[in-house]
Amino acid sequence: MIERARAAGVNRQVIPATIAAGWPGLRDVCASGAGLHPAYGLHPMFLDAHRRKHIAELKQWIESEKPVAVGECGLDFFIPDPDRDEQAWYFEAQLKLARDFDLPVIVHARRAVDQVIAAIRRIGNLRGVVHSFPGSLQQAEILWEHGFMLGIGGPVTYERAKRLRKIVATMPLEWLLLETDAPDQPDAARRGRRNEPARLTHVLETIALLRDMSPEDLAAATTANAEHLFSLPRTPQPS
Repeated sequence: MIERARAAGVNRQVIPATIAAGWPGLRDVCASGAGLHPAYGLHPMFLDAHRRKHIAELKQWIESEKPVAVGECGLDFFIPDPDRDEQAWYFEAQLKLARDFDLPVIVHARRAVDQVIAAIRRIGNLRGVVHSFPGSLQQAEILWEHGFMLGIGGPVTYERAKRLRKIVATMPLEWLLLETDAPDQPDAARRGRRNEPARLTHVLETIALLRDMSPEDLAAATTANAEHLFSLPRTPQPS
């Protein structure tokens, strides 16, 4: 999978965690090759796997492993019978860690963008990305004001995603990041199949068409955005 990504021109990936038990494996994967950058966190869809002590363990893990971000964390009110209070506890605890360690946060927000914005405002002094952004232009503008980028992936390639495509076509370029959310959210050409990072080029081509710009210029801009947000080494510029 990594080789296919590199062959497609996807040379660096930020890979977020989901549960505490997965952190060591994620660390090992990212240590196995260049251009793989881990983020550590507790995902809201896996509440059954989380324990309150994991927040203290996450603090220790951040101190020792120096990840590029905290996450994936956030709120998911789409799943059946979501425990909103428990999700909020873990989310805000991780936002506080991101603030205290001056790290960006990778945020999951499904049927919960307003609640995510409220939490970001409460904690303050944060920056990050709301991945697979599902919201409105007004919500997007509030997120930009608070230092949050929009992660855009496979859904933008579907013609029926009219609101998202309109936002992406006109939004300020400095707040845009590309993503695949692999193995989920395949692009329109791969509907119903397993997604992977090599498919990022299809997201890139779609957004370039929507914005009437070259894929090369869009790739350079969104790469620079990712380098800035996650404090990644800059890509050498051609002479």
